[in-house]
Amino acid sequence: MKIDLVAIGRMKTGPERDLSNRYLERFRPLGRALGLDGIRVVELSESAARRDEDRKAEEAVAIGAAILPGYRRVVLDERAPSLDSAAFAGRIADWRADNVPGIAFVIGGADGLAGSMLRDADLALSFGRMTLPHQIVRVLLAEQLYRAATILAGHPYHRA
Repeated sequence: MKIDLVAIGRMKTGPERDLSNRYLERFRPLGRALGLDGIRVVELSESAARRDEDRKAEEAVAIGAAILPGYRRVVLDERAPSLDSAAFAGRIADWRADNVPGIAFVIGGADGLAGSMLRDADLALSFGRMTLPHQIVRVLLAEQLYRAATILAGHPYHRA
């Protein structure tokens, strides 16, 4: 099963990018052993539209075009419910067992995601009620994907 991280905006050079890449690199060999391909990162340009609703709509079109057919859509939104790490890993394992071709984890732009993206999602997740910078969300997602792989592999990284 393939895993895509689809994000509006580009990760700039710096400690957030380094940390995100570190978790993605850790994921690759462990994920491969679990039948989870390495994580493909798709960075999409922010919309230049003047109104926030127009920006979200344009970004939704770009995100939709980047997600491959048959993939489950997981959107990150601060208003969504949270999952603990074991439940998150379990959801990935369930989709893998169902022979889903892939999962697209979606991080919207500065204005958030269009309502259509939230409605069409297979899962909406929050890393908490606070608004977080997109670079930090990407680090958190990379770490949780690595943690999910360690949980599924029985690796001692996750100690809950």
